[in-house]
Amino acid sequence: MCGIYLDHQSCCPVDPRVEEFARRYSCIDFGNPSALHSRGLAAKTAVEEAREKVAELIGAENPESIIFTSGATQANNLAIRGAALRNAARGKKLLASQIEHISVLNPHKDLKKGGFELDTIPVDGMCVIDISSLERLAGKETVLASVMYANGEIGTIQPIKEVSEIVHREGTLLHVDATAAAGKIAVDVQKEGIDLLTLSSNDIYGPQGAGALYVRPGVRIQPAIFGGGQERGLSPGTENIYALAGFGEAARLARLEMAEESRRLQAMRDALMDEILKIDEAYLTGHPSQRLPHHASFRFSRIEGESILLTMDAMFNIQVSTGSACSSRTLEPSHVLLAIGLRHEEAHGSMIMTLGRQNSISQVPAIASATEKTVERLRALSPL
Repeated sequence: MCGIYLDHQSCCPVDPRVEEFARRYSCIDFGNPSALHSRGLAAKTAVEEAREKVAELIGAENPESIIFTSGATQANNLAIRGAALRNAARGKKLLASQIEHISVLNPHKDLKKGGFELDTIPVDGMCVIDISSLERLAGKETVLASVMYANGEIGTIQPIKEVSEIVHREGTLLHVDATAAAGKIAVDVQKEGIDLLTLSSNDIYGPQGAGALYVRPGVRIQPAIFGGGQERGLSPGTENIYALAGFGEAARLARLEMAEESRRLQAMRDALMDEILKIDEAYLTGHPSQRLPHHASFRFSRIEGESILLTMDAMFNIQVSTGSACSSRTLEPSHVLLAIGLRHEEAHGSMIMTLGRQNSISQVPAIASATEKTVERLRALSPL
């Protein structure tokens, strides 16, 4: 039976158009971009064309500002470790919002072991960054602030331009993880004053195994790993040509189709929220309107998110998420939900639905019905 996939924030299928475009780079123009023969030059051309397409998606000054990586995790590590270590002579204070992805928080925590100081910026009950706390925490000795563009777990979009203005007054670099946002809403690194920005191929329907870090011209960082001279020496290693070519094509399609697709998904998202919030003791998490257009996240009293996920999958063939896909196996409550003020028992009852190109508004009644039946069944079994 064909199911309903609602976990696009953790993994998107490769768009068939992207697959068709990139296929030649796995079997025809498969050369090493560092080689000088014809197949190597064809592969090099594919990489540079992909760089141009990714730069256009985020309004970058030029393609050279895009550094390709193996994914968002490597890009986040390169941004944080690279900027902090390269600029340590200026200061050793770091800032990060409390709701960052673990691939942002963990590099910051590791830098603390080397003598850096880390302050975390709180958020309000709707997951919007506390601007007054940011103003208080940012200082001349702060070298880097990390604030994500939008939270992938509960969908809230952050006021990045305002954040940028505050940190730049102190001469601080701004790193933005845009993995959840790019391709869904307009991102413009120049207009919003972003110094370092993380992207992921698979989150815009490109192949897995590719990501990118935008580095504003003039910003200096150092490598996180060492090898050859690929990607300006900042991300060394032979390029994954198939993945990068696909990444570029996915970025091109996202830029062209984003406005129309976002309107379509937002209508479906709003319909889902209307129906699911009719369930007894169902609550929306995140901001009700200042959120990603494809993102609906909820919590339910007296049941566990893992049980919701497994029941929806096994009984209704509907795939949803609970908490971050990168930390869900720990069975710990979401640090994002705790940051917005929920108690542990409340944070455990989360369900996340992220929509994609294969979903349609005709699926809403089936999804809402399955959710209601799942909640009723689990509550009947719950000792709470």
